[in-house]
Amino acid sequence: MQNLLSNPLPNYVIVLIVVLGVWEAVWKAIALWRAGGDHNLAWFIVMFVLNTVGILEIIYIFAVSRPRRARESAAK
Repeated sequence: MQNLLSNPLPNYVIVLIVVLGVWEAVWKAIALWRAGGDHNLAWFIVMFVLNTVGILEIIYIFAVSRPRRARESAAK
């Protein structure tokens, strides 16, 4: 523990953590928005709880969620 305090993380590690955090937040927001719009409560809860660096969210967006046109026609 003392070694970690005396030698802070290199700048590239901090930048990597920030970039991954932003990456995940963007994909999570898009996927949660779609899951809410599609009324997929189970997917919404799983994506909200698990942090998967955007992988689960990308799978939901491109493989599971209904295409935009199908959602728009269902809303009419």
